[in-house]
Amino acid sequence: MSSFTLDAYQNEYLPLGGTDVNAIVTITSDGSGGPAGAPEAAVILIIDASGSMGVPNRKIKAAREATRVAIDCIRDDVRFGVIAGTDRARLLYPLDGHLAPASAHTREAAKQAVGRLKAGGGTAMGSWLALADQLFATAPGRTCHAILLTDGENQHETPEQLDAVLAQVDGHFQCDCRGVGTDWQVSELRRIASQLLGTVDIIPDAEAMAEDFRTMMSRAMGKTTGNVSLRLWTPQGARVAFVRQVAPTIEELSDRAAQINELTADYPTATWGAEARDYHVCVNVPPRDAGEEMLAGRVSLVEGDQVLGQALIKATWTSDQQLSTRISREVAHYTGQAELADCIQDGLEARKRGDDGTATFKLGRAVQLAAESGNDGTMKLLQAVVEVDDPATGTVRLKRDVAVVDEMSLDTRSTTTVRVGTGAT
Repeated sequence: MSSFTLDAYQNEYLPLGGTDVNAIVTITSDGSGGPAGAPEAAVILIIDASGSMGVPNRKIKAAREATRVAIDCIRDDVRFGVIAGTDRARLLYPLDGHLAPASAHTREAAKQAVGRLKAGGGTAMGSWLALADQLFATAPGRTCHAILLTDGENQHETPEQLDAVLAQVDGHFQCDCRGVGTDWQVSELRRIASQLLGTVDIIPDAEAMAEDFRTMMSRAMGKTTGNVSLRLWTPQGARVAFVRQVAPTIEELSDRAAQINELTADYPTATWGAEARDYHVCVNVPPRDAGEEMLAGRVSLVEGDQVLGQALIKATWTSDQQLSTRISREVAHYTGQAELADCIQDGLEARKRGDDGTATFKLGRAVQLAAESGNDGTMKLLQAVVEVDDPATGTVRLKRDVAVVDEMSLDTRSTTTVRVGTGAT
């Protein structure tokens, strides 16, 4: 079982009449326990086998190789399976409708089955996820993780059908999503990954697929907890404005709250290995007089009935403007990172519809925010889409000839943040 530490960073001082209490809660897991202490697990690889995966043929060949690489990373006794996805879902391995316990024998059998995977048919991702849910149900009591690969759009289902399946499987398993090439929709895979608490990314070149699959499966095998929740208690009269993960990626959790009682709600964080994540919590509280203090929130990390760690969010009202106007470095940093993601997505959308003025303004602001926060990874992606004249002022010019892969890479990775160094301001 991992050991957790929780730290809250904030300026607890509010001006007279102030009601918004903001805090960044950093949660660090040491991943202790290793494979021997890991929870019982189940994993499913969901591989797009639609006709487009055969054009060119190297995509389906790379998918077969990547799947075999991932299978080799599955540790003994983990239950696993492989689904071939077209306009319907088909169980590729095993064939008895149950997940197989991983061993040298079953891994080899699964790899042989994957070698027979051929491309042909359409795309209906909801059916793939529904079959995965049925298979995970045959291995109760395990933490469940899926990896989904596609190269195209969800053409054989309506958005409403996919949403219905996502609602049905929500909370049953995590799902990391990858799109290979440039013919898939970022918004579709982001919707799946966000709902199922996984990651989303682009694999620009099929040859990079195997290493990406190795990394994803190794990370899944490194999880040392079951499903963990962030539990937030707030006092009578307070209201939770929002809860969102802000590092390593931005994920809105506010609408995922599960009420425990009138004052307490749980927000899902899924499984943990050796890692650190940051969460932005904002609570609205009734104003009080100068000098009064209150506990504005208590953040706990819980797995089942076990409390793994706790941090407190405080509020103190003051007439001293020097205290109340001091900005928490951590809160300011992640507020900027959230704005950065919004500016990128808004700017790319404006560019698609031909609104160059809005696109230039939004992407220029994104450049400015990336420069201010030292988010070099995002800055590099932005520079493939705009000519940067002055990063400090956000002065940019739209590039006329932008490769689709560069635009999709920027869109897909727009929610990836850079962490702030913690400490006193």
